[in-house]
Amino acid sequence: MTSPPGAAPTPAPGPGAVRALTRPPRLRPGDRVAVVAPSGPPPPERLEAGLRILRDWGLDPVALPRTPAAHRDLAYLAGEDRLRAQELTEAWCDPAFAAVLSARGGYGAQRMVDLVDWDAIRAAPPKPFVGYSDATALHEAFAVRAGVATLHGPMPATEAFLTDAAARASLHTTLFDPERARVVEARAGARAMVPGRARGTTFGGCLALLAADLGVPGTRTSARGGLLLLEDVGEDDYRIDRLLTQLLRADWLTGVAGVLLGSWADCGRYEEVRAVLLDRLGPLGVPVVEEFGFGHGPGALTVPLGVPALLDADACRLVLDVAPLR
Repeated sequence: MTSPPGAAPTPAPGPGAVRALTRPPRLRPGDRVAVVAPSGPPPPERLEAGLRILRDWGLDPVALPRTPAAHRDLAYLAGEDRLRAQELTEAWCDPAFAAVLSARGGYGAQRMVDLVDWDAIRAAPPKPFVGYSDATALHEAFAVRAGVATLHGPMPATEAFLTDAAARASLHTTLFDPERARVVEARAGARAMVPGRARGTTFGGCLALLAADLGVPGTRTSARGGLLLLEDVGEDDYRIDRLLTQLLRADWLTGVAGVLLGSWADCGRYEEVRAVLLDRLGPLGVPVVEEFGFGHGPGALTVPLGVPALLDADACRLVLDVAPLR
């Protein structure tokens, strides 16, 4: 596709080392944004409450027709895979929408991601995509298949978005005033698990989703050169061990530049989780920051993915080379 004036050229999509990606334009008051459900069905009352907040931000949010629906037989899915993929494609390619927001996580993005029309996605101008948790499968697909930077941030039909002012503020700043989002300061309590500084390009998200992509055609084959975000929810310490060991055995983590660890909500005692993280990631010999403050925990930061940055583990700070949005 042809990049807009002033944008960096879109890199050829591919599964190799982590690279800087094309940054979409920032949002402005009055912009229309699409809210889609690529994973689970959003509770209607939460969806409407989230839309009200987006309207308070000066946006014109539109929940696409199938967003509140559930799959006929599998209630954990927001409709048929083909329809969810079609909805995402249409929202991205419709020039009336300035951004696409995932309504919620849950499960299902993996089932529909290969049904998205990625040729059409690549041909359309880039726009912000926001989500986390199950949306990790889509963050990775937008990076590898379309060369577009995305935002790991809160989703409007979730309790966290509705009740967590700090999480909303981080997303709002990133979307509307991205120059102020170039320095991402970790939340209180963060510390260096492995000290040092490293340069790389941000990527990652939910550990289980990243591990599930291993060996799948059209997915990332290496973390080389990347600043890797990792977080998860509801995984016991031994399961986290298994997921990290899977990435290590696949040689996927070789060459990673640094690691930012987010929240591990409902994963048991943090001291036990920390022991696993240190055991599996410490020997990589790269800077690692723990409890950085993104993911499923309170006050979740919005962290841009696909943007070159400096990770200062000692200062618990991520400094982007450029604003996350143009």
